[in-house]
Amino acid sequence: MNKVFIDGSAGTTGLRIVERLSQRKDLQLITLSDEKRKDPEERKKAINAADIVFLCLPDDAAREAVLMLENDHTVIIDTSTAHRTDERFAYGFPELTGFRDKIRNAKLIANPGCHASGFIALAAPLLEKGLIEKDIALTAFSLTGYSGGGKKMIAEYEAEERDPLFKAPRQYGITQMHKHLPEMVKVCGLETPPVFCPIVADYYAGMEVTVPLFKKDLKGSIADLTDVYREYYQDGLVYFAGKADEGGYLSGNAFEGRDDMEISIYGNEDRILLVSRFDNLGKGASGAAIQNMNLVLGCAEDTGLVVKK
Repeated sequence: MNKVFIDGSAGTTGLRIVERLSQRKDLQLITLSDEKRKDPEERKKAINAADIVFLCLPDDAAREAVLMLENDHTVIIDTSTAHRTDERFAYGFPELTGFRDKIRNAKLIANPGCHASGFIALAAPLLEKGLIEKDIALTAFSLTGYSGGGKKMIAEYEAEERDPLFKAPRQYGITQMHKHLPEMVKVCGLETPPVFCPIVADYYAGMEVTVPLFKKDLKGSIADLTDVYREYYQDGLVYFAGKADEGGYLSGNAFEGRDDMEISIYGNEDRILLVSRFDNLGKGASGAAIQNMNLVLGCAEDTGLVVKK
């Protein structure tokens, strides 16, 4: 039976991983008491005793945890931002061409960021297939539930006497220096970072990423886009779907509680909207981390996850 240690199990991502894995009979969870879970020596023992380690920690703590590894059999899956552009780490988005095998054979895996996952799922196949060029100037709008901000933001949004400004969607990352931009650029192979507009709104979980395209920037048509996505996403937790029937609206929380991602296309031949919808805690965090673990262990990728039936 494979042993799993979740370093940072009290955080939002860690709690979701615990919830998913607690139902599985093929895994043994290594747990530390509240008194020991921040003790470096106890954490080091747990890391080296495990077959799989999930790091659900701030960036600096994740870097420190990687240095605690003293064997060649433990696989680390880091959910922080710390190693997503680090060449030593396999980037944990198996649906991209060639990434699945790298993940299967990796000892160090960097889990993608939530916003980055939605953007990369839309842009990477089009760049790979030549429907858009690497020097394209893209924009991306991303709606997220407040759980993406972790326990502090959850407490702020759920407080009885909260700031009235929390009632409306709030744009952030307004300096255009959002921490997900480096991986978005690197993984897609873009020459120019996109103009990125993340927005947090007053709902718990769910994400909706939109990348607009003008016809002049596209080497093809909507039909070509459809063909690329349908062919590209045959395996894994990402799938291409027809247009959602929500009365002309697209809800950001439609995938709350799920671990898969839906890709769809809207607009017209002149102005096109590429949209990905998923749960920021699912395919945007914990679900993706478990998918990567399943690959390493030789399980079906959706084992223990909530996906489209």
